[in-house]
Amino acid sequence: MSAVPGMDHLVVVADSLVQGADWCERTLGVTPGPGGEHPLMGTHNRLLRIATVDHPQAYFEIIARNPAATAPGRTRWFDMDQPAQQSAVREHGPRLVHWVARVPDLDAALAAWRRLGLDRGEAIAASRETARGLLRWRIGVRPDGQRLLDGCLPTLIEWTGPHPAANMPESGIALHALALQHPQAGLLGRALSAIGIARVAVAEGPANLCATLRTPKGAVRLESSGL
Repeated sequence: MSAVPGMDHLVVVADSLVQGADWCERTLGVTPGPGGEHPLMGTHNRLLRIATVDHPQAYFEIIARNPAATAPGRTRWFDMDQPAQQSAVREHGPRLVHWVARVPDLDAALAAWRRLGLDRGEAIAASRETARGLLRWRIGVRPDGQRLLDGCLPTLIEWTGPHPAANMPESGIALHALALQHPQAGLLGRALSAIGIARVAVAEGPANLCATLRTPKGAVRLESSGL
């Protein structure tokens, strides 16, 4: 577990993991590593380590609805049940839609945001089986599954066991920069400061989450604008 708040992972939604892996190979020049299933949400993923000195535990998640899973008894996270998002990734391919920030005390972080008028949802327990054992975490998820501030406000996570990046091999990908742009940049900046998140640029403008990655194909910019 880490006691230091920080950028935890980027979220790329795909129509299927096959589509997501193909996109990753074409766009980033690498094959994504294995992930696993999320029984609570009926989703599954593949992962890549993108850690740097500034973001020492950062990783990259390609996530899709799991057709083999039982339908969840709740709305999936990251707006994955929204028809507009489903249609966009089906027709135009996987997209960067969100990011997740790591905090040492999820309840305190969610309370800090509620004082700013931001309801990031309830703290729920989740887990995923891996070859090295069970990963456990607590995560703030709204009942409607929505992201807030067009995906620029992160979902908050508190790891209650080992961090998954610790066992990920080097991928050849590194996160160079993460930048947020939003019409409510002031509120977004205050929200990040309230939970101790630094090294993420915030500017005013049309909503957009932009991640710049160093890859075997050179610098690659992924943006969320359009979703």
